[in-house]
Amino acid sequence: MFEGSPPRLLPWTRPDGGPCYLSTDGPDSHLSVLADTVESELLAAAETLLDDTPPPPAPAAVDPQELWRLATGLREALRAVLRIAVSRGDRLPEPCDHAETRLCEGRTCCRACRRQIYL
Repeated sequence: MFEGSPPRLLPWTRPDGGPCYLSTDGPDSHLSVLADTVESELLAAAETLLDDTPPPPAPAAVDPQELWRLATGLREALRAVLRIAVSRGDRLPEPCDHAETRLCEGRTCCRACRRQIYL
């Protein structure tokens, strides 16, 4: 693990549907890069689904099969995005107590310890 971070929740599950975690020495390991790639693809698919989904039709014009497919796709996309959000949230560093910020290489950092602050 790097900088004492917890195991990373991966964007896929075990065959039994349970969560899959990665413990690594760095963010550039083969599995970390693969997980980053899969996350990017899942987020892009969710964005495409959202962009391609028209507003809901009037109730009388709803094709039940099409509505079921849409609901299934949205549910899968939401599950993937939520898994990615939890994984990324778990990897955020603990905030420092200095409460003063400055810009460090284009990012907001603590003025005292220079840790990146996520706003």
